[in-house]
Amino acid sequence: MKPVIIVSADGEWEAVKKLFPAENYQNSPYGEFTNLTLDTRHLTLFHGGWGKISAAATAQYVMDQFKPDLLVNLGTCGGFEGRIKRETIILVEKTIIYDIFEQMTDGSEEIAFYTTTVDLSWLPRVLPFPVLRGLLVSGDRDILAQDIPMLVQKYQAVAADWESGAIAWVAKRNGVRTLILRGVTDLVGDSGGEAYGDYELFLQRTGQIMRKLFDQLPRWLDAIEKVEQGYRGY
Repeated sequence: MKPVIIVSADGEWEAVKKLFPAENYQNSPYGEFTNLTLDTRHLTLFHGGWGKISAAATAQYVMDQFKPDLLVNLGTCGGFEGRIKRETIILVEKTIIYDIFEQMTDGSEEIAFYTTTVDLSWLPRVLPFPVLRGLLVSGDRDILAQDIPMLVQKYQAVAADWESGAIAWVAKRNGVRTLILRGVTDLVGDSGGEAYGDYELFLQRTGQIMRKLFDQLPRWLDAIEKVEQGYRGY
């Protein structure tokens, strides 16, 4: 198995570099990367950048340059108050890019085109950690409180981010297995977002989520490899 780990937002990457400060980080046209040894595994760790443009470009660049057979995106997301709890880890099964505004038609065809169902049939039957399997909506914007009722009604969404929709879409068109795990750092409700205007709070919680995801990553990779090797019970 040859996995590459993409970390998107700058705050997430800052947290990762604090976890692995001694690594030899190199530059690419899109972001920093390093060859990381995690436990006994040799991984490529790549900063994908924030937003759909960077996410799509770096996903394609990583697949072209490193030829991974597994693309892993570890990161954060914002949750909808009352529909999900902080620190929940979402295993993304489907992504919808919702911030498409088409005024010649109703936009449903365009949104459907950029909707991606992530094939996770290759994962173990029993997952190594408890997660919420489900949908993540993506847009080049933080969650607007006034959008939440629409996102719930149309998509039954519980959380949103900026990048997973683009990563999933590009990876599927390249036929590369994709594992997206996103942790909820903060909640947004009628009164706004608890981290809005408080970037330090976001960074603090992002550090906690990224540490948790990287602590858990070796067991995810071990479990996936056991499925590939045909171990019983997986």
